[in-house]
Amino acid sequence: MAIKYWEFEDAPLKDKIRSPKIKEIAKIFFENETEAYRFSKLILAVKKNSKLRLKDIPEGIPIATAKRYLDYAVQIGLIKHEANAYELTDRYSRPFRNIAAYIKAWMDSDAEEDLETEFANARTEKQKRRGGRAQPNQAADPAVPEP
Repeated sequence: MAIKYWEFEDAPLKDKIRSPKIKEIAKIFFENETEAYRFSKLILAVKKNSKLRLKDIPEGIPIATAKRYLDYAVQIGLIKHEANAYELTDRYSRPFRNIAAYIKAWMDSDAEEDLETEFANARTEKQKRRGGRAQPNQAADPAVPEP
């Protein structure tokens, strides 16, 4: 996600909230303009119709693409999917405040954290080379096989 820290600070937010646009929301989730456009078009259709079925998707967007974008919107909590229709939902107001409170509490805490036990299944070793150009110090690195 492309959330920039200054976009949701108080002063810029007050300016943006006067005229909210789906483009700003789509830019959070997609950097590619085509993907952001398709996502915006579908979410706007859900907003205009209050409910959107796959058979009623806007012209120019294939059904499989629309389903993929709408399912992504459900996954991130922007819309909900019930009774074969997509509709807007409000899952962000409380959770975002809670996330902000949790991050602030973490910043203020002095507790020691052991990441090795927190992420027990994470791969922590350096990856082996999978090809590419030969390194000049290749002989010194026993993890890299000779060509």
